[in-house]
Amino acid sequence: MRIEQLSSSISIKRDIDQGTEEQRKVVTSIISDVKTRGDQALLDYTQKFDGVTLSNLFVTKEEIEEAYKLVDDEMISIIKEATDNIREYHELQRRESWMMERSDGTRLGQKITSLDAVGLYVPGGTAAYPSSVLMNVIPAQVAGVERIVLVSPPQRETGMLPPAVLVAADMAGVTEMVKVGGAQAIAALAYGTESIPPVDKITGPGNIYVALAKREVFGMVDIDMIAGPSEIVVLADETASAAEVAADLLSQAEHDALSSAVLVTTSKRLAENVAEEVEAQLSTLPREEIARESIEQNGVIYLASSMQEAVQAVNSLAPEHLEIMTDDAESIAEGIRHAGAIFIGRYSSEPVGDYFVGTNHVLPTNGTARFSSPLSVDDFIKKSSIIIYSKEAMEQNAAKIASFAREEKLEAHARAVEIRLKGE
Repeated sequence: MRIEQLSSSISIKRDIDQGTEEQRKVVTSIISDVKTRGDQALLDYTQKFDGVTLSNLFVTKEEIEEAYKLVDDEMISIIKEATDNIREYHELQRRESWMMERSDGTRLGQKITSLDAVGLYVPGGTAAYPSSVLMNVIPAQVAGVERIVLVSPPQRETGMLPPAVLVAADMAGVTEMVKVGGAQAIAALAYGTESIPPVDKITGPGNIYVALAKREVFGMVDIDMIAGPSEIVVLADETASAAEVAADLLSQAEHDALSSAVLVTTSKRLAENVAEEVEAQLSTLPREEIARESIEQNGVIYLASSMQEAVQAVNSLAPEHLEIMTDDAESIAEGIRHAGAIFIGRYSSEPVGDYFVGTNHVLPTNGTARFSSPLSVDDFIKKSSIIIYSKEAMEQNAAKIASFAREEKLEAHARAVEIRLKGE
């Protein structure tokens, strides 16, 4: 892992993958086909891309019951505890409607309502991602969303969704589970088919075809984000354990060859020790090839001249995940303005937030933590302004409002106010 002196030009931003022209054409074609042929298009694409012939698009009650038998009791218990932790945290994000009243009798307010329906995409492939289910479903459910639709490609061997995904979805309260993946699943959620009514918002990660499809349907529905590769920045001083820092850096590097793993430190000795530890630990990882490419391409250790300079660098990077492993870490955390999630202290390892503690692991990437936030209950609600204008207020302010309208050359606006005072 290379060691560099900290400079003002550091960045973890990368160009978002826009896909090739051919990939974009494929996605556009699939979306158009699903809009035209509906369920039959979904069945055909599942056969073509996943090698599975479905007799039913939806997960059955029997499949869910079978999933509980296939997941060991300890894992079921862990998923249940994680579910409770995530729900507890997100319950505190609830918002309430409110009203205020002025002395002239005018009442103003804000009405909070949940979205009616949301769709969650869960990636397929060789791995199962029950944590993604929990992180996307629970805040929607806490917000009050009544219809939550999960879509995911079926496994070629079984024709089912991964058992752990089904267990997590059932525990979290998913109302519909559909055995369809790819751009075709996104199209079904956005436009609807004979058996799948459309939703209002789509969340969840996926491959380039899923990302392009989400971008294509945005506007017809809302989406969470187009996420970039995973990132971790560790801010550490001489008190940190090199072995622990290295392990945390590698926890993100193993995600993807494009992932970023960055250490910002004031200690040259720690920097050198971490570089050695990363190399030593790499050779023991099952996903060594992926992690090694990530470290070689996007792994770096920055040496800062002071903790103040290090904090400024972190705010400039605006990382998805930030760990602070320093003396008086909570005090240093007060200076952090831009990070998706801030893990403070030795025991706050990033995987704690990925799976179990309760905070959401859907986080802004690619420097967007400067203006974006983690997925939350807020992403599944909307706000309506309430205006109850009084007669007294109209009499006092009609002329002012009409003058404002005429300043903008909107005569009908002015007359709509003035007409209410005529003949009274």
